[in-house]
Amino acid sequence: MPPTSNIEIEIIPCLSDNYAYLVKSGNACAVVDPSEPGPVRAALARRGWKLTHILNTHHHLDHTGGNLALKEETGAQVVGPGKDAARIPGLDIGVDEASGWEFDGRKVQVLEVPAHTRGAITFVIDGNAFTGDTLFALGCGRLFEGGPAMMWSSLSKLMTLPDQTKVWCGHEYTESNGRFALTLEPGNAALQTRVQEVKAMRARLEPTVPSTMGLEKATNPFLRPDSAEIRKSLGMESASDVAVFGEIRSRKDTF
Repeated sequence: MPPTSNIEIEIIPCLSDNYAYLVKSGNACAVVDPSEPGPVRAALARRGWKLTHILNTHHHLDHTGGNLALKEETGAQVVGPGKDAARIPGLDIGVDEASGWEFDGRKVQVLEVPAHTRGAITFVIDGNAFTGDTLFALGCGRLFEGGPAMMWSSLSKLMTLPDQTKVWCGHEYTESNGRFALTLEPGNAALQTRVQEVKAMRARLEPTVPSTMGLEKATNPFLRPDSAEIRKSLGMESASDVAVFGEIRSRKDTF
């Protein structure tokens, strides 16, 4: 059966700077990356929704810490990277690019995007990409289980999504990411504008998600190793995209 209703997405702030997301379609309701059960319970009660699925983009505890309690309370099925099944608490359904997934009759695209973790995936549901810690607003995840070439390949895969795709990432890091981005590409007018908008949003305590893939491609330095200005800032005018990306990531690690 095709879905009969529009998709609804609710942002759930967790821990100090994590985001989980409720995704509702018909009678199906998933939570993406629940780091802790409390805020998810509260959001479900406020909306009157019943949890049916728990989606994990990767195994880190600040994305899976609520899995077992929520599964026990609601009977929700845990869906996550099949290639990292041993590290996903309570996993019921392991998915990959070939399998995809289905949510309330909607075909869900699963993209394998390893490097932050070797099993990291992105769920794309009706033009909404839940990128976990692979792609952030104005940033990307640390390279814990892969190198620069692997992460650049993963980000390049995400960049094939349509520009209007909404990006829902795992953390509220955007303001500090913007400060770093300006050190590399201060002449990028779109970036300057975005950083000012982000500052204003954070001053109002508003989340800076969702972003869009088009906005990220225009302003996120980790997606822009081909930028002449960034290459000049790094003194890497003739280096490969992977080498430039690797240098950007290593500078961010110590920023």
